[in-house]
Amino acid sequence: MANINITVNGKSVSKDVEDNTLLVDFLREDLRLTGTHVGCDTSQCGACVVHVDGKAVKSCTTLAASLDGAVVTTVEGVANGELHPMQTAFNDNHGLQCGFCTPGMIMSGIDMVNRYKADGRELTADAIRHELEGNICRCTGYHNIVKSIQDAAAKM
Repeated sequence: MANINITVNGKSVSKDVEDNTLLVDFLREDLRLTGTHVGCDTSQCGACVVHVDGKAVKSCTTLAASLDGAVVTTVEGVANGELHPMQTAFNDNHGLQCGFCTPGMIMSGIDMVNRYKADGRELTADAIRHELEGNICRCTGYHNIVKSIQDAAAKM
């Protein structure tokens, strides 16, 4: 058992967790932040993507006990009084269907835009498709997801 002190969506959290508790389970079960989804448990689908210290990670293969002192942001935490531009873009461009993969797509999209802008690189449709290789959507052909990320990138 380990005691972790982390910040989740801007709030300090101090909890005891079993050493083998996955971050996705800690978020969903202990903190009741159910926007982060469990899709595959093998880090293949990306439905569980959250940000840890500003970087996208797959929470289904991250141990909560390893995050003492970290800052975690979930899809619930990206809106600041109003929807994040990425959330709005997914809505406006029909970048979701069933919505199961959407939280992970949004979190991956935000990370992607931030990294490309920081490096001064152009975020093309091909680059977005390449970046999304770790996120699986079983409903769409990704066209509207790519369009959503491009739209949000112009507004972020």
